[in-house]
Amino acid sequence: MNPEIATTILYCLFFFFLGVAAVLGIAQRHAARRAARLQEEADSILSVARREAENESAQIVLDAREKALAIKAETERDLAALKEQELQRDRKLDAREDQLTANQEALRKAQRGLESSQNRLAAQMRTLTEKRAELDRLVQENQRALEEVSGMTREDAAAKLIDSVHADLEHEIGTAVLKQQRELSKRVDEQAREMLLTAMQRYSSAHTADTTTSTVGVPTDDMKGRIIGREGRNIRAFEKATGIDLIIDDTPGVVVVSGFDPVRREVARMSLEKLIADGRIHPSKIEEIVEQTNQEIKDFIIKKGVEAVNEVNVSGLHDRVIEMLGRLHFRTSYSQNVLRHSVEVAFLSGMMAEMIGLDGDLARRAGLLHDIGKAADHELEGGHPKIGGDLLQRHKEGEEVVHAARGHHDEIVTERPYTMLVATADACSASRPGARRESLERYVKRMEELEAIAHRFDGVQQAYAISAGRELRVIVGSGQISDERAAAICRDIAQCFEKELTYPGEIKVTVVRESRFTSTAK
Repeated sequence: MNPEIATTILYCLFFFFLGVAAVLGIAQRHAARRAARLQEEADSILSVARREAENESAQIVLDAREKALAIKAETERDLAALKEQELQRDRKLDAREDQLTANQEALRKAQRGLESSQNRLAAQMRTLTEKRAELDRLVQENQRALEEVSGMTREDAAAKLIDSVHADLEHEIGTAVLKQQRELSKRVDEQAREMLLTAMQRYSSAHTADTTTSTVGVPTDDMKGRIIGREGRNIRAFEKATGIDLIIDDTPGVVVVSGFDPVRREVARMSLEKLIADGRIHPSKIEEIVEQTNQEIKDFIIKKGVEAVNEVNVSGLHDRVIEMLGRLHFRTSYSQNVLRHSVEVAFLSGMMAEMIGLDGDLARRAGLLHDIGKAADHELEGGHPKIGGDLLQRHKEGEEVVHAARGHHDEIVTERPYTMLVATADACSASRPGARRESLERYVKRMEELEAIAHRFDGVQQAYAISAGRELRVIVGSGQISDERAAAICRDIAQCFEKELTYPGEIKVTVVRESRFTSTAK
């Protein structure tokens, strides 16, 4: 081989390997710099991750501590409220126990109240147990989270948390609770008085309505004879068609319409006035006029019911309920028109409910229908609260409305706030100056009549009319009267009331037979 060619080849190989070595060196330097940058980025990411982990750990600890404090505070508030409610119930039960010796009815009422209170207490204890179980579950979850984040055991974390919270808040919590209790009691009393006064001032209506007329004027005494008819056929036809008695006596210019049903009495009054004005009085004409007047009264009743419903702005009432409302227009209680009284109670209940944050529409509905039983209390047995509650329940009214009708006179335990509102509004409406009027002579006479009937029976020592003549207490001698005879006297007195007296609602008769034994130690 030519020496020059060989030398050229050697130079080429030398420079080739020299270039390869240079390229490898450059690549190594780039790789080292890249590795250094990656190492720096990894260190930065790790540092950020560590800081975020530390921040999250601290936040979780704070959140858990706040939740534990909130749960503890809520539990203490619930326990304090429950204790206060239990104290209030205990006071009510003590008041009822003082009345146990009065009569058996009071005993049964107190027993019902005690049973209801026990049921509510049991329900509240079950609710408290459920809350405690939920609290235990939340505490366990928080404990697990704290243990995972902080790396501390449950006992160590609990000891630290309890020590810090107990040391910082024990004294402040006790002082704040006592202060809030005193302020709350004072504020509640002031707001209750203010709401009652405001509601009574905001609603102003005519206090007294005219009572139903029970007499009809006649132009001459000859007209009385025409009303009676030959051999009394006209008066018999009239009484048969209306179901009302006509009392025609020597009183000049007056015929008395007598009957317990106010609607029938009004039908009879209007029919008699039409017959007197027409002048043709015979059985067929009487039947025609009475039938015509019946239809007019039905239309008038529905009209009055619709007007009351529209005035109070209550919707969705059954047609039968509206009709019964209209019948209250003919019912009075101590000269106060019951329909107007119901409208007034509805407005007062609604205003008071809105002031304390309850449903004003529901309160107005309950107030309007609370005395609905008075439209039928002369037809059915029982007082008007029970009759009204049963009527509303049959026509699918809500439980709050039914309970208000049954409990507005405290005949059942008033467990619902709307019942208390209606009872309060009912008392406000009835106690307005001038709302109900009755002369002192009539009041005293009615009380004396009740006591006089009781004194007719042998063995009766004392008789007292109480509750405005709604109840009579009779005391008989234990030496003269046996238990069986006392029960018979009680029944006989009630029957005498039904036969001889005219009164609204019911009169309860209670006969007490007491044995007393006295001995003196010397």
